[in-house]
Amino acid sequence: MDGYNTWTIAEARDNLKAREITSEEITLSCISAIDGADALGAFVHKTPDEAVVQARSADLLLKQGDAPSLCGIPLGIKDLFACEGVPTQAASKILNGFKPEYESTVTKNLKNAGAVTLGKVNMDEFAMGSSNETSVYGNAVNPWKFLDKALTPGGSSGGSASAVAADLCLAAIGTDTGGSIRQPAAFTGIVGIKPTYGRCSRWGIVAFASSLDQAGPMCKSVRDAAIMLEAMCGFDQKDSTSSENPVPNFEAMLTGNIKNKIIGIPREYRLDGMSPQIESLWKDGADMLRSAGAEVVDISLPHTKYALPAYYVIAPAEASSNLARYDGVRFGRRANLNAGESITEMYERSRSEGFGNEVQRRVMIGTYVLSAGFYDAYYNRARKVRSLIKKDFEDVFAAGIDAILTPTTPSAAFELGKLETADPVEMYLNDVFTVTVNLAGLPGISVPAGLNSEGLPLGLQLIGRPWEEGDLMNIAHTLESATGFVEKPVKWW
Repeated sequence: MDGYNTWTIAEARDNLKAREITSEEITLSCISAIDGADALGAFVHKTPDEAVVQARSADLLLKQGDAPSLCGIPLGIKDLFACEGVPTQAASKILNGFKPEYESTVTKNLKNAGAVTLGKVNMDEFAMGSSNETSVYGNAVNPWKFLDKALTPGGSSGGSASAVAADLCLAAIGTDTGGSIRQPAAFTGIVGIKPTYGRCSRWGIVAFASSLDQAGPMCKSVRDAAIMLEAMCGFDQKDSTSSENPVPNFEAMLTGNIKNKIIGIPREYRLDGMSPQIESLWKDGADMLRSAGAEVVDISLPHTKYALPAYYVIAPAEASSNLARYDGVRFGRRANLNAGESITEMYERSRSEGFGNEVQRRVMIGTYVLSAGFYDAYYNRARKVRSLIKKDFEDVFAAGIDAILTPTTPSAAFELGKLETADPVEMYLNDVFTVTVNLAGLPGISVPAGLNSEGLPLGLQLIGRPWEEGDLMNIAHTLESATGFVEKPVKWW
């Protein structure tokens, strides 16, 4: 059964429908791969027994010839999604032992489409981080290596990225608040798409920043991302931000024809000190799209330089509000009440013991910017900047731009352990190319496009018009075909 775990969704789907393989065989292949990959720290709650039961049910549907789109496909689930009866901790000590009695809408949609869930994958605590080093479970590790150095898979969806890149599952789901799908996808050489805000329901996803969070697929190809995204999407009455826009057949839109498409290159994304290799890859990507029939033009997004500071005001502010419920009484792990201790002191200890340093830092920043004396100076100003950033995109799309091409990250994957010595602001700069997409609510996709001189993957990002994920993925599919990226990490785990 070895090797089936290396397939793409499309390959597995076609073989399953042809009855040349069973879901149980593919699932057992993934389970075997997961059991042999503890060194990656990718899977943190394994559910092999449940997965085999789901696979056998999928095989019955396949035998009947009326199988849904993801029937029998084994997936990894980020620990932020509530799965009924399965531990859901958001990689935090404060949610230790929590097993939801309900199912998130996204995972329910995937199960309705026949997917098999292999368990929960690692992440940064409450999705706060860019390196998957803030997890209570310990680090997730990138399957790619350079000189035997342990590298980050990115964050916060680092476990999802590592699991897909190492072929522990056929695909996984993540969430993206400021680049947490796209950055780890770039660091591990896979595809990750953050859809338009509202395209996927947020119900049953542990909240970080409610106006920014969005679920999305992390896959081995753009075609797989199209197949998965269609299954994940749909209007949800339980989520007031869920869109009623119809969900198209995204896979059918992957024609490879991008003639007369206009691709914008934003001059503000050319940063001082950016790696020459990333600059060169960006130029190569533009040339590939031009060779495929697209027109490539320079554009301006003048408020880009304010995006990162605006994001790191808005996101912590919303996190401060969302995480206020975890006090050890209403929600979350409670610290023992000591003799003579007040209820307020118990609250403080529950939160200080339950939350890691990065979560505490962001909650304190958020509480500060929302306080009466600083609300207008920081939070309201950041909201106004957000509106200007959104208008920048609206203006270029109104001028006829179909998609925008940028690097996904300012560097390749960096060494684990950097978080302990780095200035937090230095870590936050990893999101410099991705946060604008979340602030504007737009779809963005990262496609692996090449290797740097150290043999590590680099990604290119495409940003699309709202609700036009199909068109965006078609352009990404064309770029993917042009780059011919097929490299895989050398197995060491």
